[in-house]
Amino acid sequence: MFCLAAALPAAAGDQRREQDYAEQIQRQLTDGRAVWLQTERQPFLGLYSDAEKTDNRDAAIVLHDMGGHPDQGPVVRGLRSTLPKHGWAVLSLQMPVLEIGASLDDYFIVFDEAATRIDAGVAYLQQGGAKRIAVVGYGVGAAMALYRLSAKPDGVMAFAAVSLPVADDRLPQAQSLEQIKRIGLPFLDVYAEFDLPSVLDTARQRRMAGKDNPVYRQIRLDGEGHAYLQNDNLLVKRIYAWLTITANEK
Repeated sequence: MFCLAAALPAAAGDQRREQDYAEQIQRQLTDGRAVWLQTERQPFLGLYSDAEKTDNRDAAIVLHDMGGHPDQGPVVRGLRSTLPKHGWAVLSLQMPVLEIGASLDDYFIVFDEAATRIDAGVAYLQQGGAKRIAVVGYGVGAAMALYRLSAKPDGVMAFAAVSLPVADDRLPQAQSLEQIKRIGLPFLDVYAEFDLPSVLDTARQRRMAGKDNPVYRQIRLDGEGHAYLQNDNLLVKRIYAWLTITANEK
């Protein structure tokens, strides 16, 4: 698989860094199973877990933060391990990464590749029998999901954004507030009391951008920072409770 990746045209992201993540994760994986998905550019890793005691009809795609991987702790790992216990199959995707030290503004060049990976994730879950698919994005993963869903909500019934950043950049990929206005899906916007400035300082702007969406909801978790180290279980609980309520209303 890695030889195949090397033979493909060069992508904007750091493929070697992705390969290193994949090797490390597959050596240590104890929860779920590794699956390989494909875009026109390259193969990429996903981590899949079946829902417990259900038929995988409900499934969530989980997207990590900037420079991370599909088993990133504590947020992504918490979602991966907990959502299946509450009736949700989970597919956590490796999103494009850049070199260490790259900024949010640098990452906009890989948002189109990120959108195709979400497409591949939706297709994989649908082929496995999923009928209701939600996307849960964290940090830059949330911004990537927002970019895709604002232009193409196909196959997705709900979107939960954790610590969604808003950048001051003129690129189309960076127009998060305009993208929020185009989202008609049930939309949960969660952020932390001590989040990053790009998240915390734009909370009101995001809320105003979502005001015409009757199923937009914003909540702040007090006492937490961007990494959600104080009580990551509370964040996960808020997300799965919201997903369950949303799915039952469909």
